[in-house]
Amino acid sequence: MSVLGTRRPVGRLARGGIAGLAAAAGGAASQFLIVLLVTRSLDPDAAGAFFTATALCLMLAGILRLDAGNGLIYALARRRGELTDHSVVWAALAPVVACSALAAVAVAVFDTELGALTGVPDGVWPALAAALPAVVLADVLVAATRGLGSMRPTLLLDGLGRPMGQLLLVAAAVLTGASLPMVTAAWALPAIPATVLAALWLRRHLPGPVPLPLACDRETMASFWRYTGPRSAASAIQAVFQRLDIVIVAVLAGPAPAAVYTAATRFKVVGQLANQGLTQAVQPHLVRAIADGDLVRARRLYQATTMWLVVLTWPIWLGYAALAPWLLPLFGPSYADGVTIALVLSGTMVVATACGMVDVVLIASGHTAASLANTACAVAVTIVADVLLVPSHGALGAALGWSAGVLAKNALPLVQISRRLGLLPFGRHSVNALRRGVA
Repeated sequence: MSVLGTRRPVGRLARGGIAGLAAAAGGAASQFLIVLLVTRSLDPDAAGAFFTATALCLMLAGILRLDAGNGLIYALARRRGELTDHSVVWAALAPVVACSALAAVAVAVFDTELGALTGVPDGVWPALAAALPAVVLADVLVAATRGLGSMRPTLLLDGLGRPMGQLLLVAAAVLTGASLPMVTAAWALPAIPATVLAALWLRRHLPGPVPLPLACDRETMASFWRYTGPRSAASAIQAVFQRLDIVIVAVLAGPAPAAVYTAATRFKVVGQLANQGLTQAVQPHLVRAIADGDLVRARRLYQATTMWLVVLTWPIWLGYAALAPWLLPLFGPSYADGVTIALVLSGTMVVATACGMVDVVLIASGHTAASLANTACAVAVTIVADVLLVPSHGALGAALGWSAGVLAKNALPLVQISRRLGLLPFGRHSVNALRRGVA
């Protein structure tokens, strides 16, 4: 018998990876089409306001979800089938709901101040404030379904339902000449049914009766947030600094280089979402293997998914590098200068992908504080490099700074899991992964 027992778990993992990739592809395609639709339908000021508002909404949602989704994946995968699962879900949701509600009220109250600060017209912020809790909860609840070993809600809700709903509603809004607040509301609205459907799925599949929200005991709450707390800080840092590089370019080099940098980095979301899709499929399996002390199975999963990650994403990054001279002019002739940036980004992600899901493995082994420290270090490297390089090299300097941060973010956990767990991204399971996946 193999380490996994039979080939069937490998098949389930492959199918889960394909489902995750399909969900990622749906989200990426929808994002790109919305960008094209808005830029071609609205005047530059309105399009800029839309992108500013939605980017800040996603940044705020990334902070407010407190990484509770990943915490639930870890907790539910470890306790799968236990009657305490409901208590874990309530322990995760209580702080998230409270923080989201307070943030929504604050955004609505300070609508005028936010408008003056960002240049976004009146009415946009109240529309986003009304949907903000749903945007946050949709991410958390859909992630929780993966903790129960199912990729179907992720595929149907994150891959098809929500992105297609956003695209169709935004298209209807701009084609009917709706106001900017209505266009923004159309973008946010699909998060509400996604939240409701994910909650209903969890209620149906969690074992035992559904307790009252206040039935969550302090021990469960403390245990959950002891693990998730450090990741909450890391998730908040990532949510903020994912979009900070564009701001740094604008401040240090001017708006024109910032526009080139934005266009050149627009296509990287495709490769990143492919990575995310495969990560969503394998994360619960890694958690269970490491929780059971089965490092042999963990090594097999890590090396197999690294090989599949290389096979599935390297063509994306290499294709992006090769096609950048034709892709970037879609935004306008002046954006052809971003080809060098595209080459830097592609080369960086080829190297980072070869490290595998190092941070996922580190988190699955319970070392969330180390993951937080790694993220903070990567952010510091990025900021320092940007400050040093952007004034003299503009957008290319920002790309080099981002590259340095990404490499640091992958190299640090790679060293840590190698020393602590003896895990390496490639080994005797790498080639077997391809052979079994085809079989």
